Amino acid sequence: MRLSKTLLLVKRVARNLAARVVFGAVLALAMAFLSPLIEPLLPSRWTEQVKPDAVIPILTILATTMLTVTTFSLSVMVQAFQTAASQATPRAYRLHLEDTTTQTVLATFTGAFLYALTALVMFRADLYAPDTAIVILGVTVLVIGDIVLAILRWIEHLSRLGSMDDTLAMVERQAREALERAMQQPAFGGVPLDADPELPESAVPVPAPSGGYIQFVDVEALHGILAERGGHITVTSAPGQHVVKGAPVAWLIEGAGEDLDQITDCFTIGSIRTPEQDSRFGIVVLSEVAARALSPGINDPGTAIDVIHRLTRLLHEIGAPSGSPPEFPRVELPTVRAADV
Repeated sequence: MRLSKTLLLVKRVARNLAARVVFGAVLALAMAFLSPLIEPLLPSRWTEQVKPDAVIPILTILATTMLTVTTFSLSVMVQAFQTAASQATPRAYRLHLEDTTTQTVLATFTGAFLYALTALVMFRADLYAPDTAIVILGVTVLVIGDIVLAILRWIEHLSRLGSMDDTLAMVERQAREALERAMQQPAFGGVPLDADPELPESAVPVPAPSGGYIQFVDVEALHGILAERGGHITVTSAPGQHVVKGAPVAWLIEGAGEDLDQITDCFTIGSIRTPEQDSRFGIVVLSEVAARALSPGINDPGTAIDVIHRLTRLLHEIGAPSGSPPEFPRVELPTVRAADV
């Protein structure tokens, strides 16, 4: 699936811990509406045997323990990430924050706490019908099973969380994924741009809407806008490059029109570099780890040698750029060259 700006925002929200945690509370609220629909499908003797008094103590224990486990896990996570930042590079800290295993485990713990707390409030407020206690118990058992799996996964993950080997493996994986995407689509589906393009005098500059790093260029949306206007665009600032507000990030060759807002909306600019389209970011982070390892304060040549081996393996295995024709011929973009990495 091609990554558009909308999908990029959805992906970032999905990686956000808070978005996953809210799911627990939403689940408890949804049961107030779903329980009456599920309860008639169950045997009547189950409904008679399980009453709210049997479910409330379980929810109370769940809410109490999950709050403690979540607080402990967060402190361990922060300490591990700070260790990785001090030993490797501060950029590794941001990559650790996107670790899906850590986020899933913490979201499970916090989401279970919110689920239990919300369900308790719903019971005390008589928003759950007494006959639906069996349904809430069934959902609670599923939540407990999910917690057990998350704890087992968390124990295994803690054995390497924040270690140098784990940090290097994570950065190498990020770098590999970005470079492979760059080789499959050297210009993100557009036309590869020459190193020193010649722009016509009639070219209209597209100013950066804000200062920061170019994180994402929605090439498909750009092509659609230019197809309506009958124009072409040359993007001169590649993802990962830092720009200041008002500086030209691209040049409209034709079809400029009076409104450039649609064009600038296709550029996502932020205060930090991100790996979605920045194929050099992972290489830069690996280089920073090696440089810090050779500093007198750390003096760890073994890590520097390990980084060299990882870079050699990475650059050797990514392959050559794809020679497929461009999907979006109205958009020119810079490509990653050997000298860039």
